[in-house]
Amino acid sequence: MRNAMRVRCAVGAAAIAMAAAACGGGSDTSGSGGVVRASWGDPQNPLEPADTNEVQGGKVLDMVFRGLKKYNPKTAAAENMVAQSITSTDSQNFDIKLKPGWTFSNGEPVTADSFINAWNYDALLKNAQVNAPFFSYIDGYDKVHPDASGAKSSAQTLSGLTKVSDTEFTVRLNQKFSLFPDTLGYSAFYPLPKAFFSNHAAWLAKPIGNGPYEISSYTKGTGMNLVKWDGYKGPDPAVNKGVDLRVYTDSNTAYTDLQAGNLDLVDDVPAAQLRNVKGDLGNRYINEPAGIIQTLAFPLYNPRWSSAKAAELRQGLSMAINRPQITRQIFQNTRTPATDWTSPVLGAAGGFKAGLCNTECSFDPARAKQLIQQAGGLPGGSITISYNADTGSHKEWVDAVCNSINNALGNNKACVGAPVGTFADFRNKITNKQMANTFRAGWQMDYPLIQDFLQPQYFTGASSNDSHYSNPNFDKLVNQANAESSPAAAVRAYQDAERQLVQDMPAIPLWYQNGSAGYSANLSNVTLNPFSVPVYNEIKVA
Repeated sequence: MRNAMRVRCAVGAAAIAMAAAACGGGSDTSGSGGVVRASWGDPQNPLEPADTNEVQGGKVLDMVFRGLKKYNPKTAAAENMVAQSITSTDSQNFDIKLKPGWTFSNGEPVTADSFINAWNYDALLKNAQVNAPFFSYIDGYDKVHPDASGAKSSAQTLSGLTKVSDTEFTVRLNQKFSLFPDTLGYSAFYPLPKAFFSNHAAWLAKPIGNGPYEISSYTKGTGMNLVKWDGYKGPDPAVNKGVDLRVYTDSNTAYTDLQAGNLDLVDDVPAAQLRNVKGDLGNRYINEPAGIIQTLAFPLYNPRWSSAKAAELRQGLSMAINRPQITRQIFQNTRTPATDWTSPVLGAAGGFKAGLCNTECSFDPARAKQLIQQAGGLPGGSITISYNADTGSHKEWVDAVCNSINNALGNNKACVGAPVGTFADFRNKITNKQMANTFRAGWQMDYPLIQDFLQPQYFTGASSNDSHYSNPNFDKLVNQANAESSPAAAVRAYQDAERQLVQDMPAIPLWYQNGSAGYSANLSNVTLNPFSVPVYNEIKVA
């Protein structure tokens, strides 16, 4: 899904109210009445499930909704939630039965129509949902969401969706996809109530879901208040009274507020604090592997990055980056140098293959310089690396990457960081194809499958294909992988597709990221799931 991220706290009379709310100011050091006070960043888009593909919005959706499946917070295994069963005899036609008794927080029952109507809306071209491609394997997608530029939909609903009863519907895919059921815990597939369609503007102002929390209020740039929904009947109710998400645009400020007792939870320990965090927090510091990879992406729609030798140039830049040194010095070994485009969290059975990108992902400054020179040198003589400046400690590692490239090329002006003020602005530039140079990217898995790391980011026209990479052979291999009847065969085919990425290098793998968090003495039972997101509903407040 997802790219993650938080405003440097303003000072001055006009900003006092926002600073107190968004930056944890004031004298609230004795807890928060059973509510978890957590750092956060504004989502890029309104919280429509199929129009959210970044971390901050995803955190909220996963508290407010429950889907057919839910990923186990310890193992990431896809387990039935609203679904009673999902069965198929041919990996192409699926029968989905729902558990009875599920309702939205407004009292409306969750039925087969809640899913069918949502998925039809999500897939329809005119609704411009960024996650629409997740529905591309359902029969009729080409009619509701044609690929051709300027084309109009010839149908309004997916022909592959059929209602059997209020608690059962069927899904017909346009090809075999044995892993399809495991994708259905992702937020794009969440159900929607009738209120979403009858008064869309009101729903966007205050989304209604079927999960353990309700949204009480939201002020952009300040924060969001979620309260426990007492009517929730699912197996994973909230054990706290709510979550107070506070917007930060500087993770160092959030960390300082945590230490001062003005905040309970940060899930982005800044790089500058990694040397001290164990001493500061002791066993209230969490650092564990997560399904996250960080990359450098290229705007392949820009002529400077789409020339005949541009792939060679990108390979050279990859080999100019000293990953082991950066992960050791900047990140205190909370990152691991990447040698493929997935994550070790998947394991070998899930598709991770250490060393798949071996030579091209290894530090070799002499070879890097040779490849870049053979490709005609850096476009315009130098490059920039864009990043959002508000969260994630990106300046430190971007500067380190540029220093490594500059040293390899013997030119201290070859590469420089290019900060963009906020995460939302940064993502909008990427979405609107306004990038002229390389930019930081990354992926937090939506579900624990190699397919999720590759197809959404690198398949032609995919929802998170920020580079606008397109290679017919890669697409063919992905389709072949999805059609395989066994997970093992699908993994092998996907790894063949991944080898195409080694040749083309549309994004440079940098490192696999651990999930890190720190919390106050007010909290207990704080854990991160394999996606590196706090398991909010299980957190206890003193």
